[in-house]
Amino acid sequence: MGSEEGGAHGFARSAVSKAPVARDRQWVLLAYTAVALLFLAAFLTLFLFRALDDNRLTSWRWVFADADVFWITPVLAAGLFLAAILVRAPFPGRRPAGVLFLCSFAVAAISWGEPEVIVDASRYFTQAKHIELYGLEYFLREWGGQIAAWTDLPLIPMLYGLIFRFAGEDRTYIQIFTTLLFSGSAVLTCLIGRTLWDEATGFYAGALLLGMPYLLTQVPLMLVDVPTMFFLSLAVFTTLKALERGGPGHLALASVAVALAFWTKYSAWLFLSVLLVVLVVRLKQGPRPVFLRALVLIMISMVLIGATLLPMLEVVGAQLRLLQSYQVPGLARWEESPGSTFLFQMHPFIAAAALVSVYAAFKNRDARYAIVLWLPALVIVPGINRIRYILPVFPMLALMAAYGLREIRCGEIRKYIVLCIVASSLALSVLGFRPFLQQTSAVNLKQAGEYLDSLDASEVEVIALQQRHAAVNPAVSVPLLDLHTSKRLIFRSDVLAPTGRGVDESSLRFTWEHKHPKYYDAGAGGLRAEAVVVIADDDAQLLPDGIAQRLIGYRLSRQFIASENVFGYRTIVKVYLAAHYPRRG
Repeated sequence: MGSEEGGAHGFARSAVSKAPVARDRQWVLLAYTAVALLFLAAFLTLFLFRALDDNRLTSWRWVFADADVFWITPVLAAGLFLAAILVRAPFPGRRPAGVLFLCSFAVAAISWGEPEVIVDASRYFTQAKHIELYGLEYFLREWGGQIAAWTDLPLIPMLYGLIFRFAGEDRTYIQIFTTLLFSGSAVLTCLIGRTLWDEATGFYAGALLLGMPYLLTQVPLMLVDVPTMFFLSLAVFTTLKALERGGPGHLALASVAVALAFWTKYSAWLFLSVLLVVLVVRLKQGPRPVFLRALVLIMISMVLIGATLLPMLEVVGAQLRLLQSYQVPGLARWEESPGSTFLFQMHPFIAAAALVSVYAAFKNRDARYAIVLWLPALVIVPGINRIRYILPVFPMLALMAAYGLREIRCGEIRKYIVLCIVASSLALSVLGFRPFLQQTSAVNLKQAGEYLDSLDASEVEVIALQQRHAAVNPAVSVPLLDLHTSKRLIFRSDVLAPTGRGVDESSLRFTWEHKHPKYYDAGAGGLRAEAVVVIADDDAQLLPDGIAQRLIGYRLSRQFIASENVFGYRTIVKVYLAAHYPRRG
């Protein structure tokens, strides 16, 4: 009898102890449902108001102009359901930085098939190709001379050129490199968050970089923004460690990282001011040793920067004057609204969490938060409303958002929100951003380059017709085509630059001021090429009489006429082969 009573009491105690667990589990499941519904509602709301997105490249009004919301929504819902399953998995495990690196690389690699949709890539390709053909010494000597530098700094084109010289002139190598830098940025964001707060905050911040669809579109491109983001993050992290630990190794590494970030982009000079904030915050930990370490770091960095700046002082001075007279006033003409950047081009939950983080940091009186707040404030308060210009600041925005998510006490729900942000970003990228970019006219250059590589022709002549709907020099299309083919291109530029205020204020003004690379000149023999490429702005654009005469004896072999009918600058490509060239069955 006693044993039965004991068993009954034991069962009752067990039932009572399980009741709170069951209630907690029900609350978590309800929270999951509420979060998923909020994410779906956010997407549907943005889709409904997509006409308000004024982004210059991937506006939702273009990306989802013909999209079927009843197809995208179930895919997004499936992604949110998969995120709920992953929450219960032992993820990321013991090596969060390694997992983050692999996942970010895999996610970014999905976009490798995207064409070079921003014409600025022509500058960086042209600069890099000079290293491939003439060597590093020529590149450094002629930077700003025979090599048109516009308002660029040499580090990133130099790295691209070294890749071309030692690995080969193949866009795939560039994409691997930029993707590695993007993955490195995610890891550095994680390490900065871990150094300032804890491992979970760092991991979530690194993962949130995958929740920015616009950023994912920039990773495969031959530009300088993603590399600048990496080197700036590297400078911040190594400076944190150097001031914390000291030692010759940490101080030397931080100094080199600062010098490298200095030579990526002129806007990085402004962004490097965050290192002063790092110093001020770290001084609270131990004024004397931190100050001495900072003094050594500053001195070594200045020596490295000064030694490399001195030979280029004249070129840099001219570029700074151009930036002051052209780029700064142009910010108002080329701007995009903050709503576009923070709601449409990155997930609105990231922006919301970042706003919460400001309140949380002030409530906690957390001085360390000033380090991650500085750069976003530096671009938001003055109103720098151009998403490409603020892209290097994205890791700090991710850190702000991760800090804000700390206000949610349930770690499981925090993890679910981060996974939902990443899942939403992937759904938008795969079903919206990527298909849109792959149907732009820029894809014609990519496909034409692949077709030229299949031909048995050693040289290809390129004819670029006047662009009638954009104030852009048609010659800029030649390096973009060259990026996608291994054939030697021959090009004769005979287009005169238009005059007028419109060109002077155009964001494409650089296309008229570049110097024609001598490696596109015809050989001494002057023989006619077996293949001729004509780049036009429309498939019905008439050939000028002189060009029509030059094409006598050629036949149209292939044409590439994809167009998104959005951008004024279009590249419709037709390939002509000599009449004697054998036809394919």
